[in-house]
Amino acid sequence: MVKQLSAAFLLLLVTAFSVVGEQRLTASEARLHIGEQATVCGVVASARYAARTRAQPTFLNLDQAYPNQIFTVLIWGENRAKFGAPESKYLDKRICISGSIRDYRGAPEIVASDPSQIQVQAQ
Repeated sequence: MVKQLSAAFLLLLVTAFSVVGEQRLTASEARLHIGEQATVCGVVASARYAARTRAQPTFLNLDQAYPNQIFTVLIWGENRAKFGAPESKYLDKRICISGSIRDYRGAPEIVASDPSQIQVQAQ
């Protein structure tokens, strides 16, 4: 019985530290965290599916619309079907995206390859 309680307590501690350790950022804070794993939250201010562009990317720009975007979620065409029509599904919604923040031409972005990376938040 004591072993079971100890194991349960240890599992609870590990879970608690995992949740506390998750970095949650605003779209404007993301630029200070290039190269880090984090969750970035903001409102999708503009979205575009570039169907005629090589690799058919979809861009979701948080908090400010293109060309003044401060953070971008990038979904490559090869993964687009998993998301449905993300340019309309997420537009004007508050989302959180989890992944590795990278720099693309001076702006932070996360590449989303799976819908589980994006969570729609209540506004």
